[in-house]
Amino acid sequence: MRFVRSHRIRAWALFGAAAICLGLPGAITPLANSAIAGSTLEERKLPMQFSWVACQPDCNGWVSAVGIVTSDSPRNFEEFARNRQLDGATIVLDSSGGSVNDSIALGRRFRSLGAMTTVGVTVRTQTAQGERASVVPHAWCESMCVFLLLSGKTRYVPEKAHVRVHQIWMGDRADDARAASYTAQDLMIVERDIGRLAKYTFDMGGAGDLLSLALSVPPWEDLHELSPAELRLTNLVTTDAVADVLPHHSPSTPVAELKPVDKPKPTQDRFVSSAVESDGAPQATKSTKTAEAVPTGGAAIAPAQAGK
Repeated sequence: MRFVRSHRIRAWALFGAAAICLGLPGAITPLANSAIAGSTLEERKLPMQFSWVACQPDCNGWVSAVGIVTSDSPRNFEEFARNRQLDGATIVLDSSGGSVNDSIALGRRFRSLGAMTTVGVTVRTQTAQGERASVVPHAWCESMCVFLLLSGKTRYVPEKAHVRVHQIWMGDRADDARAASYTAQDLMIVERDIGRLAKYTFDMGGAGDLLSLALSVPPWEDLHELSPAELRLTNLVTTDAVADVLPHHSPSTPVAELKPVDKPKPTQDRFVSSAVESDGAPQATKSTKTAEAVPTGGAAIAPAQAGK
């Protein structure tokens, strides 16, 4: 997606500064940029965390969703959403994916709220006016995160964001997929999850091209980064205007653009194909650890749990 120059300038101004009524100074130093990049990369290796970024006094704020989707993520979001008015809220994603079935459940919950989605990293800086929050567009949405992005009623992807897809695979065998052994039960699980993912994709308004692109990339190849044209082709993008998904800042507030964070390129992640009960009903299942996103904040889930 290539925006016209005037539209791009407006989008960058808002995306870089559309936050807690954006303050004047507070540009992040290169050293601060490096620290933010490192901390964000570590957060992406943990189970998904949800946080509300307040926007005062004249805009609404947004939900920051960072990390991998596990069997706990749908429940954690319900706890987060309790006593909050999240109808129509914007969800800012920075994730390397996770469990297929749990991502589908989470995505359907987002859609039920009429949520809007985008890709970015929430950063907070101290200014003379106090703490200010903003969204840095240089972020990653990979694997099942792409389908969370699809759940938004309105969807925006900044030019500096990386949206990457690949095949569903058994999470505990993705590291050496060609050398691993597979049973008929394993194949049944993967095919069933592909069917569920296909239905979800069409329910969310996505195109078959998204599934075609994702399912054409085996686990022994690098993830495929969607081009601007492919983001449009797959219906992942519904607007070129960041103002459609992030809070409007006050016209009287000076806008200071934040520089993109030079975050290190993450290692390849994998979809985690989840097991279901024999009656075909989706179940809350355990996510396996992936090539990159291994939980470090608690007990890691053993690969042997995949497919059970």
